[in-house]
Amino acid sequence: MIILELFNNCFVIVMINMSNYIKLEDLQAYILSRKLSTMSWSLYNQLSYSIRITMGDQFIRSTDSVGANIAEGYGRWHYLDKAKFYYHSRGSLYETRHWAELFHERKILTDQQFQEFFVLIIDIGKKLNNLISQTKKNCSN
Repeated sequence: MIILELFNNCFVIVMINMSNYIKLEDLQAYILSRKLSTMSWSLYNQLSYSIRITMGDQFIRSTDSVGANIAEGYGRWHYLDKAKFYYHSRGSLYETRHWAELFHERKILTDQQFQEFFVLIIDIGKKLNNLISQTKKNCSN
């Protein structure tokens, strides 16, 4: 709960009830996106130079963008700003999925590695969809 008081013709926040506050580091979508970034960096470090510059750089940028956009959206005040960044995060997640599928098709990822990436990507997608829904739902309360 936020309490505003009028002070010198301006509203000032004087109290925020933190009982329902969830820290960024506790958001499941963010936690899993950091795990995805770690897995991706491990793969990236094993790539040859030519694969890094053709596919790897875009892969690592899209992967890191998932968590970065969650963090940026989390830091926004207005729910529409928050949702916009969560949507960007979901777009980056789909791009990451694209690159993981290409790595698998080109035998850079084994079946087992691809499965680990794919399961994590699907899980993050579900968490992001829930985060977007909750963000929009909370605005109407």
